[in-house]
Amino acid sequence: MKILHVVGARPNFVKAAPVMRAMRGRARQTLVHTGQHYEAGMSAVFFDQLDLPQPDAALDVGPASPTVQTGRMLLGLDPLFGRFRPDACVVYGDVTSTLAGALAAAQHGVRLVHVEAGLRSGDRTMPEERNRIVTDHLADLLFTPSPDADGNLAREGVPAERIHCVGNVMIDTLARLLPRTDTGAVLERLGIPSGTRYVLATLHRPATVDGGGVFVDVLAVLAEISTRVPVVFPVHPRSRARLAAALSSAPALHLTEPLGYLDFVSLERGAALVVTDSGGVQEETTWLGVPCITVRDTTERPVTVREGTNTVVGRDPERLRSAVGSLLAGDRRRAAGRPALWDGRAAERIAGVLAEA
Repeated sequence: MKILHVVGARPNFVKAAPVMRAMRGRARQTLVHTGQHYEAGMSAVFFDQLDLPQPDAALDVGPASPTVQTGRMLLGLDPLFGRFRPDACVVYGDVTSTLAGALAAAQHGVRLVHVEAGLRSGDRTMPEERNRIVTDHLADLLFTPSPDADGNLAREGVPAERIHCVGNVMIDTLARLLPRTDTGAVLERLGIPSGTRYVLATLHRPATVDGGGVFVDVLAVLAEISTRVPVVFPVHPRSRARLAAALSSAPALHLTEPLGYLDFVSLERGAALVVTDSGGVQEETTWLGVPCITVRDTTERPVTVREGTNTVVGRDPERLRSAVGSLLAGDRRRAAGRPALWDGRAAERIAGVLAEA
C-alpha cells in the first residue's frame, strides 16, 4: 500500500507524526509539505521535535491569501500523484493544505482519508469550517476524534461505514512528548523566574486578529492581566502583522516569537490559565487539566466544554475579563475527565483500519 500524506501547517505536523509512525512497516509512505507555514518557528522545528521524516516533496507555496495558496498547492500536487502513484491520500485537520490535498486526491481518483473529521462549529464564515465540510464530503474514510463528530457526519448524510471514531491523534503526540517538556527552563529563558504564576495567550484566527477592534479589546484585557501576573504571548505571524498598531494597548506583555512544540507545551502545562482562539489548544488543555478560556463565539470541539476545562466567552472583552478574574481568584473549573479514546493510541487505531482498507 502506498500512502501520500499532505501537510502544511503546524497542527498538521502534530497530527501526522503519530500516524506516520504507526504506519511504518505497513505501507510505503510519502510526505508532502505544502509550505503553508514556512517560517522555521512554524515548520522546521516541528519536524525536528516530532521526529517527522523530512518531506519527500516541498511545494514552498509561501505567504498569500487562502485562495492563491490553494491554487499554488493544486498546481504543485498535481504532478506528484503521477510521480508517487498513491493508493490513498491522507489529510489532517482543517487548514488550507487540508482542502488542497482533498481536492487533488478527488481529481486524481485517489482514495481520500481525513484525520480529525466531523468537527463542526456551525459558523461557515470561518475558512476552517468550509474546509472541514468540503473535505469530509469528498473523503472515503473519515477518522473522528469524538462521538459528537460522528453525529455531525451522520446528520449530513455521510455513510456510517466510512466513519471510524478513533480518538484524538494530537493527544498521541502530547502524551508521548510530555516527559520531554520543562516549564521552568522555558520561563527562565523568557526572563520569568521558575515557579512564577503566569497566563499563556495565543491568538491567530482571522475573526480575532482581523475582526475590527476585537484584537485591540482582547489585548487590552491581557494588558490588565499582566499587571497582576505575567502574560506570555507567542506571536503568530498573522497576529504580528496587526500587533504594531495595538502594541500601545499592551506594553507589559511578554511577547515571543512562535515557539516550538516542546516549549509551547511546557508553558501550556504550567499555566494558571490559557487564553486562546485555537482548536488544538482547547484539546490539549482539556487533556492536561489546565483552565482554558476560548475567545470565540463557537467551538467545533464541544467535548472540551462538556468534559474538559474549556470556557467559551465569545469576543466580548467584559466576559473575558470576568472569566479571567474568576479563575485567577481560584474559581477553577474541574474537568469531568479526559474524553473517551483520548488515550495516546488513536494513531494505532487509524493504522489498523488503513491496513485493512
